Amino acid sequence: MNNFPKDFLWGGATAADQYEGAYNQANKSLSASDILPLAGNGRKWALDHPLEAAKKDYGFYPARQGIDGYNHWKEDLDLFAEMGFSVYRMSVSWPRVFPELGMEEANEEGLKYYDKVISYARELGMEIIMTIDHFDTPLWATKAFNGWIDRRMMDEFLKLSKTLFLRYKDQIKYWITFNEINALLNYPLFAGGIDISKCENPLEARYQAAHNQLVASAKAVTLGHEINPNFMIGSMIAGVVNYPNTPYPNDALEAQETTRKSYFFPDVQARGYYPLYAKRLFEENNIEIQIEDGDLEALKKGTVDFVSFSYYSSSDVSTDSRIKARKTAGNFSPATSNNDGGTVTWDAENTVNNPYLESSSWGWAIDPVGLRYLMNDIYDRFQKPIMIVENGLGEHDVLTEDGHVHDNYRIRYMSEHIEQMGLAIRDGVECLGYTMWGPIDIIANSTGEMSKRYGFIYVDRDNDGNGTNNRIRKDSFEWYKQVISSNGEDLYFDI
Repeated sequence: MNNFPKDFLWGGATAADQYEGAYNQANKSLSASDILPLAGNGRKWALDHPLEAAKKDYGFYPARQGIDGYNHWKEDLDLFAEMGFSVYRMSVSWPRVFPELGMEEANEEGLKYYDKVISYARELGMEIIMTIDHFDTPLWATKAFNGWIDRRMMDEFLKLSKTLFLRYKDQIKYWITFNEINALLNYPLFAGGIDISKCENPLEARYQAAHNQLVASAKAVTLGHEINPNFMIGSMIAGVVNYPNTPYPNDALEAQETTRKSYFFPDVQARGYYPLYAKRLFEENNIEIQIEDGDLEALKKGTVDFVSFSYYSSSDVSTDSRIKARKTAGNFSPATSNNDGGTVTWDAENTVNNPYLESSSWGWAIDPVGLRYLMNDIYDRFQKPIMIVENGLGEHDVLTEDGHVHDNYRIRYMSEHIEQMGLAIRDGVECLGYTMWGPIDIIANSTGEMSKRYGFIYVDRDNDGNGTNNRIRKDSFEWYKQVISSNGEDLYFDI
């Protein structure tokens, strides 16, 4: 029995700031990610002090060059089509479309690039899921407004949204307003263009920025539906399952509270109002959100059509100080090391190792069953269609002398997660599609490295920018092609 519907969308996802490069082409200006060094070279400090970091010369900026997708897009799309993609999730670079503050008209040279990519992808039979803001806040927004703390960002975002909605209203059906919007709590620079070192009350600043983004997202949903009623516009969070470490009730409550910090965002986006538990959160942390006339009405009017999320790992939560000495790592909780990648969770001090799970080379717990759990949990909570728009394994892939990459560990990871996804669909979850992260090696967001590779396609480039940028099919390439052609039924692999 095949658990996947016939029209299920199979594909992969990239982000402009990690893929395109070409930081100085087509009139593009810098984004927040363009000023960051590699992990190990002060990246965590720079994430918290971006305006100071922007004055430094770190030498090679991986994000500024990416994998030169700006000049390799056609070759890459051909490879995606060879795997059988029916959907490609991508984003625009905001500072490529609007390189300067106060522009009335978008940068036409920047938009022409996206015209080509979108048109050719559709020729190859792919739907597009367009993420409007994927950790690519323009540096001008940080300098002028300190990012999303300032309500004036709403108008800038709606200008970007309207430009894209009108230009691609007949080509793109699926849209996501903000990538991993809950990352504002742990990635204020990436997710909000915020220099958190300039904020007197950092937690309040994060939630003020969250309010501004939530209102902007709702207004964009309403605007998009006015332009094309057939648009499906969704929310997205970084999805993490938080298990209580023990049956101790306080552990269960801590896990629930940690989960609510993620669900706060889609609770508003999918339901149209602030959840009641937010009131206590704000009161206990002396948080005063500036809510203006019309904001709450906008939230109610502009609810999303679907809820999407990334999923890489699960989290084990403990309130026992003796147990908390055992640290784990994940998309938002770094293991204790000398690596200063900037992924820091809001509850990092309460996450511990899960003894039942293996870990990746970066210390992320590998938990396929957690994906099924999360799919059921999100669908039960919101009763809206869902999408899994990121899921993958970052590892040290080795290119052999004869030009091959044998990544059976990735095939195993992906196979087990896709199997659990199918079981969740059998449970009754309405899942529209799956775009794994990322189909081709790109710059890792958490550390800025090329050496943390996710793709089915190897890119000949290292952390220092050396290499040919040649694209090489890994063993997993043919495996994913098999999965798609069988609509998720044939997951077999031979290790």
